[in-house]
Amino acid sequence: MSRLRYFLKSGPRQTYAASIIPMCITACLLASCGGGTNTTASADAGIAVSCSPSTVVPKATSQCSATVQAGTGSSVNWSASGGTIDSNGLLTAPASAGSITVTATSIKDSSVSGSATVMVQKPAPASKHVVMVMEENQSYSSVVGNSTSWPHFNQLIGQGALATNYYADGHFSIPNYFMLTTGQTLTFDDNSTTIWNVDNIARHMLAANVSFKVYAEGISRGYLGGNTGLYVRRHNPFAMLSDIANNAQVANHVIWPFSQFAADAANHALPEFSFIIPDLNDDAHNGSPQQSDSRLQANVVGPLSAYPAFQPGGDGVLIVDFDESVDSDVAHGGGHVAPVFWGPIVKSGFMQTSSTVFQHESMLRTVMELLQLQNPPGAAANAPSMAEFLVQK
Repeated sequence: MSRLRYFLKSGPRQTYAASIIPMCITACLLASCGGGTNTTASADAGIAVSCSPSTVVPKATSQCSATVQAGTGSSVNWSASGGTIDSNGLLTAPASAGSITVTATSIKDSSVSGSATVMVQKPAPASKHVVMVMEENQSYSSVVGNSTSWPHFNQLIGQGALATNYYADGHFSIPNYFMLTTGQTLTFDDNSTTIWNVDNIARHMLAANVSFKVYAEGISRGYLGGNTGLYVRRHNPFAMLSDIANNAQVANHVIWPFSQFAADAANHALPEFSFIIPDLNDDAHNGSPQQSDSRLQANVVGPLSAYPAFQPGGDGVLIVDFDESVDSDVAHGGGHVAPVFWGPIVKSGFMQTSSTVFQHESMLRTVMELLQLQNPPGAAANAPSMAEFLVQK
């Protein structure tokens, strides 16, 4: 700036000053105002790539899309570091697990591209004996390590696998039960009596001839009615799915009193999927945690311990899950809970090492993988599998 003032003040150099100012203005315009080049536009332009689902099993598909910023045109070429991808961005994963980088490159300017990562994860191993028990309204911190209130449950943790980063989807009960069966919360009204005609695990099991039973305390065979005694309908999502609720013959085949579980276990006749619903006193909702823990051991773990599928070399998997945490815990919607896996194909003494956040939709996906059912419904389609807790064969 001092040199410019010198030029202006020097009489003989006014001609030079007059000529340099327009030159400076011209250079400024070219450099800062975009004149004569699109360097700034190209530097700011880019392509954002997303793929859904971002985690798939081998040979499954993921649909990728590209959002192209201004200046690079709307058309892209697709490429992938593994598997195959077509011109519409549909990725078909390879047969092996691993990480795939999907790249979209601008056709107009090949120097501009964007990428996303798709994880190919081995699914849970197949099982013909999956048993799931639902407990109620307990926080992770009140259960894990609490050998006074939950001694048998903590034994299961020591022998099985614990998800340490697992959260329910909401408060109160009903949205969590629906997430576990439909991949949607559907409603937050615990008193809802709506019958839902949506995609769900029961529909998949019926279509694939996968045998399943709902064993519920306090009801008779085929019962589809409302609350009675210590049984509450909101804890039985299967009774509110149209595939069962609108077909008495199916309901009579699927819904059983809990006493039938002991009989089926003793006769080595459990279905491929068992869903156990304790009553309000035995699920830790109204009764004490000690009562729930004792009933779990005596009425579920005990009979399964003598069941061939739960002996070494068998394929049995017991899952004990909690619908939600205490009401004051709203992390991720429904709070921190402590599901445990137990059985011969479960990693023994395994505590979650990944930072992945799991929720009920992941449990739904994992159960369907165990049962070899395809296309999990709702949010389960994109949820991470919990296969890491199970032994891969």
